[in-house]
Amino acid sequence: MFRSRAKEEKAPVADKAQVNLSKQTRDPQAPKGRPTPKRSDSQSQRRSVANTSLTRKDAAKRQREERRAALDRQRQALAGGDERFLPARDKGPVRKFARDFIDSRFNVAEFFLPMAVVILVLSMVRVGSLQSIALLLWLVVIVLIVLDSFVTSFRLRKQLPERFPSENRRGAVAYALMRSLQMRRLRLPKPQVKRGERP
Repeated sequence: MFRSRAKEEKAPVADKAQVNLSKQTRDPQAPKGRPTPKRSDSQSQRRSVANTSLTRKDAAKRQREERRAALDRQRQALAGGDERFLPARDKGPVRKFARDFIDSRFNVAEFFLPMAVVILVLSMVRVGSLQSIALLLWLVVIVLIVLDSFVTSFRLRKQLPERFPSENRRGAVAYALMRSLQMRRLRLPKPQVKRGERP
């Protein structure tokens, strides 16, 4: 009875507007399909996620375990020759060929340690002739290692471009020569070819 006419006139307009909005076709990608959560709800959710995250101690422990697992995989790869887990310096077909090239032949440098022990023992004996023999053996061993390394690097430099024309061959010769200095049974990755076998 004492209601104002302005409110009565506005009410049907609002109802019509709501009806018109509900009849409009909605873009399927635009709506969220759910009401917007309250700020308090979203904050409590964030807090629960933050609480379940790892502490610094747990994160460090997990990192140590992952590092230990990676090192174990790498050690097994070095023993078995699995390319997937080898260190970066040993990966790739060029490095594999360089390893096989060295492992398939006798290298003077790989006998350096045993010969060095023999020469050292001879040089310690207080006999003049044995000491002069030891000195001569040192010179012979060094000259043989240098000559053998020169021949090995020359042959390897010749074969690498033929086998791998489009691959990166940088450092492969030095890698092979460093491997030739190690005794065969101590080499890592372990040799995959026999002596005399073509790589």
